[in-house]
Amino acid sequence: MRTQVAIIGGGPSGLLLGQLLLKHGIDTVVLERRTKQHVLGRIRAGVLETGFAGLMREAGVGARMDKEGIIHEGTGIAHEGGLFRIDFEKLTGNHVIVYGQTEVTRDLYDAREAAGGTTLFECSGVRPQDLDTDAPFVTFLHEGKVVRLDCDFIAGCDGFHGPSRQAIPEEVRTEYEKTYPFGWLGILSETPPVEDELIYANSDRGFALCSMRNANLSRYYIQCALSDRPEDWEDEAFWTELKRRLPEDTAEKLVTGPSIEKSIAPLLSFVCEPMRWGRMFLCGDAAHIVPPTGAKGLNTAASDVHYLYHGMVAHYQDGESEGLDRYSETALERIWKTQRFSWSMTNLLHRFPEQSEFDLHVQAAELAFLSENEAAQRALAENYVGLPY
Repeated sequence: MRTQVAIIGGGPSGLLLGQLLLKHGIDTVVLERRTKQHVLGRIRAGVLETGFAGLMREAGVGARMDKEGIIHEGTGIAHEGGLFRIDFEKLTGNHVIVYGQTEVTRDLYDAREAAGGTTLFECSGVRPQDLDTDAPFVTFLHEGKVVRLDCDFIAGCDGFHGPSRQAIPEEVRTEYEKTYPFGWLGILSETPPVEDELIYANSDRGFALCSMRNANLSRYYIQCALSDRPEDWEDEAFWTELKRRLPEDTAEKLVTGPSIEKSIAPLLSFVCEPMRWGRMFLCGDAAHIVPPTGAKGLNTAASDVHYLYHGMVAHYQDGESEGLDRYSETALERIWKTQRFSWSMTNLLHRFPEQSEFDLHVQAAELAFLSENEAAQRALAENYVGLPY
């Protein structure tokens, strides 16, 4: 087999890159380890930055997002029994869209199939090879046969545990990592959201988040110990603990119900440098992970897609190489800014085991300052709706 760009990973970043390239007549083949049903069954975040929404429209897959997505012009932050609002629209002129990652992925698969793009599922043993030559290729096992896919470039959009990053020699890559001493216990319930916008809560019992997928599907999280397991938490215990971490008037409005999904996610900050080796480019979780506190994971993958897609279009249409040559440098400059924001939001809103009384007072003072200072609110809003590409 041969294609121009081999894309390893059939999640949203790989599919979005493929769709944008197809729009410009650049041939791609997407290789996915799992089945399509498995990919579409993954429950993930759904807060889309301004830039991400723009890329969806540019790729021709924004119609359902614009019709069914929920525009959020701000967010609430709760602390010390009160609640204040960060007004994105007033402070930045922009907003975010709540639209589930599953729906993003579904739209991209539908568009790829309609455009006749090639996607191969259940590809195992994927191995990028000859990356530092002019003739890279990927080998993999598909339907019981070893397949070789020759290409001009490889896009590693295969997530944190995929083979792409590991194909960069250890002596070449540097990995930066920070782990956090807690996780997020999250449940999905067929209940109306407690508020029309997200609520981030800081309390003496730990962090909580109230979010939603649509008008009748809510997603709630509470900070929990890393040693906890989902089965340790009965639904009633979860709802009781969530209410304790919210302002009283918000807790009284909370509609509870049976959970239809429950999981615990550890929190991690991670960056790999460089994001290019020869003719392979890392994109999304293959190169970086952020805590979910600032809603930057999927959105930072989208910024990678933006830089890589423009670099490839310039290469194929104009013979320009600068975009690809500077891809890693350009993408990492923005990535470290999103790392800073996610880290700062995590530190602002969570309880850490090692926090002293001094630390807790400083955290409370920072939240109080944010509640009353427009410049601080603007800085948060600018980061939340998305830094420019």
